[in-house]
Amino acid sequence: MPRLTPSPIHLRLAVRHLRAGGVIAYPTEGVWGLGCDPDNIGALLRLLLLKQRDPAKGLILIAASEAQLAPRLAPLSAAQQAALRASWPGPVTWIVPHNKSISSLVTGGRSTVAARVSAHPIASALCRAFGGPLISTSANPSGRPAATSALAVRRYFGDQLDYILPGALGGRRGPSEIRDLLNDKLLRG
Repeated sequence: MPRLTPSPIHLRLAVRHLRAGGVIAYPTEGVWGLGCDPDNIGALLRLLLLKQRDPAKGLILIAASEAQLAPRLAPLSAAQQAALRASWPGPVTWIVPHNKSISSLVTGGRSTVAARVSAHPIASALCRAFGGPLISTSANPSGRPAATSALAVRRYFGDQLDYILPGALGGRRGPSEIRDLLNDKLLRG
C-alpha cells in the first residue's frame, strides 16, 4: 500500500536528483506532480519540454511553510497575509505578487506567481528536505488528464524522469484550487 509519509531513503534520493538538476514526480494533495529546482533554468526547460507546456502559462511553486516562500514574494498587506494563512497549509494555490527574484519560466513573465504551502506530508517533507520551494505542476503532457497514480506517471513519461518518489495522493479529487490574492477570484475549482 502506498505511504503518506516519505521513506527517508526515497526522500534523500529525490533531493539528490533535484539538486543535480533533475525532474522528478511525487504525490500531492490530488494528483501526481512533476517538480524541479525553481532556480535551475536547465531543469525548468526540461520540465516544460517533458510536459509540452507553453512557458507563458507559468508554473506553481510549492513549499513546506510560508517562510520558504517569503523571500520570493513581494511585501503583502496584513489582510493578504491573513487570506493566505487561512488556507495554508492546504490545497489552495494563490496567485501572489513576487519580488522579481523568480525566473520568468516559473512566472510566465507576469508580476505574479502561483504559490502554495502544501499540507501533503510527502510534498511538504520533500520541500523541507530540499530546503526551499519546488516546482509543482501536474504530471501529464499538456492537454492530457493529470496522473493519479505512479503507473500513470510511468505511462506518460517512461524513463524520461530522474526519479519517482513513492507515496499516496492526499484526499483531494483533482488539482489544487487556484485563487487570485489581489481580487480573491476563483480561477480553478
